[in-house]
Amino acid sequence: MSLKAQAVLFDNDGTLVDSTAAILRCWTRWGEEHGLPAGTFDPVKAFGRPVTEVVPEVLPAKRVAAAVARYEDLEADDVECVLLPGAAEVLRALGNSRWAVVTSASRRTAVARLRLVGIEAPVLVTADDVARGKPDPEPFLAAAARLGVAPADCLVVEDAPAGLKSARAAGMRSLAVTTTHPASLLREADHLVTGLDALRVRRAPDGLTIDLAPGSGPLPERHAVTAASHDVPSAT
Repeated sequence: MSLKAQAVLFDNDGTLVDSTAAILRCWTRWGEEHGLPAGTFDPVKAFGRPVTEVVPEVLPAKRVAAAVARYEDLEADDVECVLLPGAAEVLRALGNSRWAVVTSASRRTAVARLRLVGIEAPVLVTADDVARGKPDPEPFLAAAARLGVAPADCLVVEDAPAGLKSARAAGMRSLAVTTTHPASLLREADHLVTGLDALRVRRAPDGLTIDLAPGSGPLPERHAVTAASHDVPSAT
């Protein structure tokens, strides 16, 4: 199966790079420092969302600003990550064509991670560049505008439910990779693959063609499925 697009917009963490261990370390330490009992704060539910939107859900307003700053410091000091299988090949095939990295991480963390694995994105949109992060459509719309491509001509590649919701709200097609979440939580996507190693990219004068490996393809019944709810007590 093949998909056509004028631009490809990649999430970073969990899509291009595996930074899960570092992110879990940061959230675990942050939770301990801010008095959240072990097992009451699920960091996986924060994946793909800006820290500025996660923290107010678990801490009172008077503590949010300092808590956000602390998490961003922890994350910027722990940028350990490696390229996921297929990422280097896909980006090499794209070359200087239209593609972007759209992440919910801060700019300093995103730049550090991308530099560590040798990625130079033509366009980088981070949490610092938008007023509203994923699942709001603003991050992907900002990337499309900077690339000069209509939203309908963009293909979003994501690993997290929040990012897939953002893509759909932006009027973009999406391709989910099952690198951090099971397929059952990625039903918002138009297409599903196990990872970037299932993709082959071809460039042509009229745009990009993304070939999906056999067994990949469209989801038969697209609908959003949310993770099981967890009671997260507020710290005071």
